[in-house]
Amino acid sequence: QVQLVESGGGLVQAGESLRLSCAASGSAASGSIFRVYDMAWYRQAPGNQRELVARINNGDSTNYADSVKGRFTISRDNAKNTVYLQMNSLKPEDTAVYLCNAMIQPLLGRARDYWGQGTQVTVSS
Repeated sequence: QVQLVESGGGLVQAGESLRLSCAASGSAASGSIFRVYDMAWYRQAPGNQRELVARINNGDSTNYADSVKGRFTISRDNAKNTVYLQMNSLKPEDTAVYLCNAMIQPLLGRARDYWGQGTQVTVSS
């Protein structure tokens, strides 16, 4: 099975920084990764809909939500099938569960979306 595992969340004060990581891996021959296409970070705060924070394709083109432009940077390491989200100048309104998303082509089967389990980011004022 292909899975995404996030890390790096936590509790910080406003103005501080965090770096999230998300690694894609396959646990068996049938779940091995053949290719990773777009990778993205979403977030969901209590009572709110899930929203796209940032996306990066396998050509390193990126796009960001207006609310995080200039503060967040998404990047990827294709050799490690890992995507990162550097979050600077954090604000209390950035508090949410951050979820990793990737379009992955496994060795066997069709390409589809995969989701991580989420990591909590809490920004205190």
